Amino acid sequence: MAHVTDYIRTIPDFPHEGILFRDVTTLFADRDGLRLAIEGLVEACEGLQIDTVAGLEARGFILGGALADRLGTGFVPIRKKGKLPGRTIGQSYKLEYGEAEVELHDDALHQGQKVLLVDDLLATGGTAEAGIKLIERLGAEVVACAFIIDLKDLGGRKLLEGLGHRVEALCAYEGA
Repeated sequence: MAHVTDYIRTIPDFPHEGILFRDVTTLFADRDGLRLAIEGLVEACEGLQIDTVAGLEARGFILGGALADRLGTGFVPIRKKGKLPGRTIGQSYKLEYGEAEVELHDDALHQGQKVLLVDDLLATGGTAEAGIKLIERLGAEVVACAFIIDLKDLGGRKLLEGLGHRVEALCAYEGA
């Protein structure tokens, strides 16, 4: 039986020497791989009450839209600063060398709404944490965070679970 890891390509030394980049574009490009990933994420969220799926830019949009459709919910994009029209709220987070910011429309979610946060990969957890903070600032509740890949050694799962959030990942890799 196939597993999502069968469709994920590893590219050595990208974006820097010593990094093994886990490329999900090969997973997304294959109809069986994409279906396997979406079905796996739906199954991982079985039994959760979810009103909306929020996807982190950019691969979280691909997964989030498909999951929202399968779960019968709406979809909310969390984008890089300056990409959303209208009024937004922003949250900065640390990068390896510097800082970045993500934004959410200030009317995208409402008090008590149950949200599934989705992205392709969990590394340090900084982007996901920023997304969680945005969601919570609007009064919504993150019921789970779902990823295809967990890069275990980078500590993202520990960070998010330490904040009290359920974390689901279809596979995990050691190293950076």
